Amino acid sequence: MAIVLGENRYGKSRVRVMKVRREGARHEIFEWNVEVWLTGDFRSCFEDGDNSQILPTDTMKNTVYSLARACSAASMEEFGIELVTHFIATNPHAQSAGVRIVSTPWKHIDGFADAFTHASDKYDTTTITLSRDGIRSVSSGFEKLWLLKTAKSAFAGYMKDRLTTLKETHDRLFGTLATAEWRYSGTDLDYNALRQRIEWALVTTFAAHDSLSVQQTLYAMAKAALEQVNEIADVHLVMPNKHCNLIDLSPFGQDNPNEIFVPTDEPHGSIEARVSRSAIGS
Repeated sequence: MAIVLGENRYGKSRVRVMKVRREGARHEIFEWNVEVWLTGDFRSCFEDGDNSQILPTDTMKNTVYSLARACSAASMEEFGIELVTHFIATNPHAQSAGVRIVSTPWKHIDGFADAFTHASDKYDTTTITLSRDGIRSVSSGFEKLWLLKTAKSAFAGYMKDRLTTLKETHDRLFGTLATAEWRYSGTDLDYNALRQRIEWALVTTFAAHDSLSVQQTLYAMAKAALEQVNEIADVHLVMPNKHCNLIDLSPFGQDNPNEIFVPTDEPHGSIEARVSRSAIGS
């Protein structure tokens, strides 16, 4: 029986960089947590310890800092494209280069041009790969976006067996900590503007949708983003059901007209799906 090396890659993770852009008295800041990697034929390194085709991961870290200083990218997608383009050009043994960036959001404190606070609890993300033959993939999204609605949410008509204790409801709280990723089609895109449009479609659909289940709302959100933004090919959503359980106050002689809940996230329902465009006639 032969023993062979399978799929592999190597790179540098958690390269944290903050860039300050000073335009007169007003400053802008960008904080990115960067992961970079290379794939290719690195068999000789793994099997024989031959490092002659290996770029040190410390050099990868330094490259992130150097390109952050030199680039004029207006979005983290554009910065990621610059990174993978550089690594493919300078590493002839690599078959592909990839980068994933998680952005920490900052906004100005009102009235101050050089002081900031966190803009939101969510984190914007992007993942970019570039192959040796020039095929590029750009996906973007967000992590840990809290969403909650106190109306237009039900869950009923589900399967029941002898172990089912959940009560049907037509008026429940619907909370989730959403993660989304969408894949762009096309090049030379305004990633910042497209992100705003996609997030608006997702969030407003969540708010307006008359939900019969988390699954149904997830699909409606992804469908709305695809219908409103032609520049994306698919949307992947992960929406854990962060339960808010109604408290029984009857032992205290009180009613509870759907007002007092206990929020809990362990255990929670786990719902995810990818929604894609279908080719005409398929």
